[in-house]
Amino acid sequence: MSLTSRAARTRSSVRPSLQVHGYRPDSDGTRRERLTALLFILPALLGFSVFYFWPTLRGLYYSFTDFDVFNRPTWVGLDNYAALLDDPTFWNAMKVTVQYVVINIGTQTVLALLLAVLLHRLTRSVLVRSVIVLPYLISNVVVALVFYWMLDAQIGITNQFLGWVGVDAIPFFGSQDWAIPTIALVNTWRHLGYTALLIFAGLLMIPDHVYEAGRVDGASEWKMFWRITLPLLRPILALVLVITVVGSFQAFDTVAVTTAGGPADATKVIQYYIFDLAFQRYQFGYASAVSVVLFLILAAVAFVQLRLMRANESDVA
Repeated sequence: MSLTSRAARTRSSVRPSLQVHGYRPDSDGTRRERLTALLFILPALLGFSVFYFWPTLRGLYYSFTDFDVFNRPTWVGLDNYAALLDDPTFWNAMKVTVQYVVINIGTQTVLALLLAVLLHRLTRSVLVRSVIVLPYLISNVVVALVFYWMLDAQIGITNQFLGWVGVDAIPFFGSQDWAIPTIALVNTWRHLGYTALLIFAGLLMIPDHVYEAGRVDGASEWKMFWRITLPLLRPILALVLVITVVGSFQAFDTVAVTTAGGPADATKVIQYYIFDLAFQRYQFGYASAVSVVLFLILAAVAFVQLRLMRANESDVA
């Protein structure tokens, strides 16, 4: 008798005996693990349901209504979405937001990647990493106010320094040309360290022997960066880009405490426009419709990014 047939007969004889005694492999342990996992997940699930899922459903409902808080919602169907298509302020807000995202993500990603590579190559000190991430731990409102005072056209230290070197004062937050780039770079400064640490974590996952093989083959640091580091960082970069792009589309607090959407709607990003509609004009139905459109845009952008960058694949063997 062959070994295969013996093993088959052994399995067939053992399985019925286990079923006769009412024993199911790992049934009790699996049930206990699921119950424990559910107990740990339950607080987060409850918070998600109360503060995210239910408000999302309510917002979706309000987007089909005319609602101003003081009166009961009135069903209007797709009227809010039809009005949105002909709303020049909405399209201007989208244009301003895209401009902000391009500047913020472009500078933040490039600088964070450079900073992460320097950390990986030169030092892996915990102290250095702590100092780098420190700006991210400061409230965004505090950061915005500090830069607002520093860049003030009259009393700001930045313009005083420019005056010392013979350059005229620049209204960083008061000019239509300078306002959005200034806000984007302020937020780049705050989030740079956090983004760099995410990329740095991805660099630590790349095996050292890959770089050793590159050095043996005579590859320079620049060539190894393009041929080894960037391709192997693709999944992490995809994650970082999705997080930063989605976060940039939701920029609000820096605009709220510095320019309040001005001058002449030059910094009225989409999130501030939603706030203006809902809490200053009390057009909650229309504001909900704009929020739903923003949600669909972000979902589509995230999906396209993940597919184009093949985030679910890794070249690390």
